[in-house]
Amino acid sequence: MEAEFDTVAAWTEGAVRALGPDHAVPAACRGSGSPADLAWLAQGLDLRGDQRFLDAGAGLGGPAAWLADDRRGSWDGRPVLTEPMVHAAASARRLFGFPTAAAVSEALPLPTDGVDAAWSLGVLCVTPSRTDMLAELRRVLVTGGHLGLLVLVHAGTPLPEQPEGNDFPTHAELHDQLAGAGFRVDDEIDAARLPGAPPSWTERADRVEEHLRRHHGDHPAWRQAREQEQVMGRLLRERYVVTTLLRTTAV
Repeated sequence: MEAEFDTVAAWTEGAVRALGPDHAVPAACRGSGSPADLAWLAQGLDLRGDQRFLDAGAGLGGPAAWLADDRRGSWDGRPVLTEPMVHAAASARRLFGFPTAAAVSEALPLPTDGVDAAWSLGVLCVTPSRTDMLAELRRVLVTGGHLGLLVLVHAGTPLPEQPEGNDFPTHAELHDQLAGAGFRVDDEIDAARLPGAPPSWTERADRVEEHLRRHHGDHPAWRQAREQEQVMGRLLRERYVVTTLLRTTAV
């Protein structure tokens, strides 16, 4: 987990510096959904004016940067980012300039009712203490605030292999835990029903990937991260795990 989400994340910042700023968002969204996924979630957030927004488990900050650009003109706020991996948090701050704290999502450095909307992408499925994380997100969200989630959900068939550090909830477990934390599910969709990333996005992400492979391909952290990615790819392709997007409201 550290190799994939911290070491490689720090290298990605260097690759973006080398290749150009237009590579930043596609590279920093790796593993956090396509633009269509982000757009579907953003619609449910309904951000406007100077509302306060949190990206919990923000990684390199690409989704938050995408959101800020997408909502420009209707939303005047700035994303606040939290990310438990220190190198990733520092790289996100340097790449996009958003307020960023190195913090786990189960103990957010924010006041109660401190944000109007939030999202968390691919974090619940790598958090064994999901109930604690959801309770903390409910604490910092105002009543009526919207939470968007991207969750890798266990489809029910026993997994042929288990990625390190992942704890996939079933659909029933996820809904029970959301309700128990004080969230109402307003809508959800299987991300496979949405379009993939456009060619220009994929090409920029691939250029960053190739730069990393050339410069770090012999490093054990790179090989470990790629092995983890390949396991996840097989589970998703064979539908042992389903990428699920949810729009929820704090009640």
